[in-house]
Amino acid sequence: MSVLDAPVASAAPAAPTTGLTPIFVRLKLTLLRNGLRQSSGRRAVFIVSLVFTLLLAAGQVLGLVLLRGNGDAGTVVVLLTGVVALGWAVLPLFFPSGDDTLDPTRLAMLPLRPEPLIRALLVSSMIGIGPLFTLCLVVGSAIALAHGAAGVVFAVLAVPLTMLLCVALSRAVATANVRLLNSRKGRDLAVLSGLVIAVGIQFVNFGAQRLGRAGGLSTLEPAGDVVRWLPGASAVASVDAASDGAYGTAVAQLLVTVAALAALMWLWQRTLVRLMTAPDGSTLAAAEPTREKASGRGGLAALLPEGRTATVMQRSLRYVARDPKTKAAWVTALAVGAIVPLLNAVQGTGSVYFACFAAGMLGMQMYNQFGQDTSAFWMVALTISSPRDAYVELRGRAYVLLLLTLPFTLLVCAVTAALIGDWRSLPGALGLSFALLGSMLATGAVASALFPYSIPQEGAFKNVVPGQGGLAWISILGGMVAAGLLAAPVIVPTIWMHVTDRHDALWLMVPGGLVYGTLVGWAGLRIAARRTAARLPEILAAVSKG
Repeated sequence: MSVLDAPVASAAPAAPTTGLTPIFVRLKLTLLRNGLRQSSGRRAVFIVSLVFTLLLAAGQVLGLVLLRGNGDAGTVVVLLTGVVALGWAVLPLFFPSGDDTLDPTRLAMLPLRPEPLIRALLVSSMIGIGPLFTLCLVVGSAIALAHGAAGVVFAVLAVPLTMLLCVALSRAVATANVRLLNSRKGRDLAVLSGLVIAVGIQFVNFGAQRLGRAGGLSTLEPAGDVVRWLPGASAVASVDAASDGAYGTAVAQLLVTVAALAALMWLWQRTLVRLMTAPDGSTLAAAEPTREKASGRGGLAALLPEGRTATVMQRSLRYVARDPKTKAAWVTALAVGAIVPLLNAVQGTGSVYFACFAAGMLGMQMYNQFGQDTSAFWMVALTISSPRDAYVELRGRAYVLLLLTLPFTLLVCAVTAALIGDWRSLPGALGLSFALLGSMLATGAVASALFPYSIPQEGAFKNVVPGQGGLAWISILGGMVAAGLLAAPVIVPTIWMHVTDRHDALWLMVPGGLVYGTLVGWAGLRIAARRTAARLPEILAAVSKG
């Protein structure tokens, strides 16, 4: 009997799903292991990140344990847990992530049922540095509040429930926003949502500062009374209630978390089914008519210098205007860079030097310049045959950053000085901002050449490919520390003039900071150009992994 004569089954059997959770756990571990095997640098960065996280978690646990028995422990722990839960909902969307399973559209072609898939994703999401830190914090919170047998029982229930809720909340929010961030028309809305969240976080921060100054931790009790009934913190709050003998309140708070977890799982499942069965944004966008624009040197392009510099600047400006991730980074940097000094000034507690925060936030955009090119960097690499070519390429990118940053920094410094009424310190703030900006241009260019990393274009919530997340954080944080050290020759005289009451000489910091920042930036670009020209294959390999 031939194959064609064989009987045809009425329906294909469903894929076995009983062992799906172990498969996803092994997949997560394999992705992590393979990412670390690619280079010794990644292993070193991962180990440093893990050690730093463990030290920070140990400090958090120790601080929470020391709060045990304190009258304000319940308020502090509940608010801290609520902030952590909020972070789980927000931070994975706008900060680097190396989780390759965060975008569920990668699993759309697999014959998987929703319920086992949700369970497998939930369990596999518990693996990582972030969940480990959260687990330590939640365990420390439970230890700080648990007293007596009833408190211990509720603590045993609260810890896993809080962990499950945080992970489910993160997954549900991420899945619900995949289509938004992947669709052509929704990218600007995604940028707006990132801006709103960044602004909201700053308002919460300043509100907490004001409450703390008003009367200590006791003024936070009304906020704690509200947060302890919210799902993110209600499970931990039930431990406090059970320790005080309020068993009815403890059970009710625990049920709030259970109900929220069930609702999140249901919402996550519905969103996941709709996401994996409906046409995606790229399919819909492909059917839309395309519009071609005439090319030519018109508008802003006519004002740019001729040659390669103009080409590089136009390309970088298009990234800022059109690439969703580059646009989101710039919008968030502009918003946060203005909010921090201006809100402090409005509250009457700020300083003109807080305006330097704007230069620092925008200076961070110089880091990983080649990562935004992704695999298209090969076209840039073909045009670089000498350190001179690399220098012109980096200089054009730096010009774009200066074109957007300098007017913004001047405006923020002037408005901050006007709100505070401290015009004498304005020259010092301007000079310090110029020096800091030049230092960040230098360190950013060098970091772009020595520590490039890939920015995935497909994943809506990933800014770093798996295995490079720690490299990105260490590169940026190390560059910021180095920039601060490079700006020390301007920072020290500015402090000395304030300490010795020589405010009349602060105007010297404006030309001094401008000249120093220019020289440092020029030197950094020169050094980075030589390294870039010598490492073109390595840079291309690093930025093409997404």
